[in-house]
Amino acid sequence: MSAAPQHPQQPAPDDPAAERVAAELAAVVGRLSRRMRTVRPAGPLTPSQRSVLARLDESGPATTAALARAEFVRPQSMRLTLGALEERGLVARAPDPSDGRKSLVSATDEGLVALAGARAVTRGWLAEAIAGELDGRERRTVAEAVALIRRLAEE
Repeated sequence: MSAAPQHPQQPAPDDPAAERVAAELAAVVGRLSRRMRTVRPAGPLTPSQRSVLARLDESGPATTAALARAEFVRPQSMRLTLGALEERGLVARAPDPSDGRKSLVSATDEGLVALAGARAVTRGWLAEAIAGELDGRERRTVAEAVALIRRLAEE
């Protein structure tokens, strides 16, 4: 016996339209992202370098081509970003055990320390903003929304 196909429930008359919620969410997430970038001090990592280190931290070692695809940049651009990180000792290359013609890039301990420093500044600002602007009920609402947004992002 197979499971019945799942269909989204029909929205209640007072439910907001999915298109409107999508447009507002995209706009707000974009503004919050830009705001978080502005609170970061001009540090040792460019946004591209920080993004690559974060991806390596979250997903583990990867090839240059895989990183370029994941970051939506051309392989040539990724090679430049990785070259700058490698020159500073923030990433290291090792032969790919499954294909000796390729190399895998991974974050070094120094790279993870630099990433943690950049994250601490951003998260510190955001935590202060949440604590200063939202009461307990609002913080719980934001926490619930974060779980829902995570679910959307992981689909």
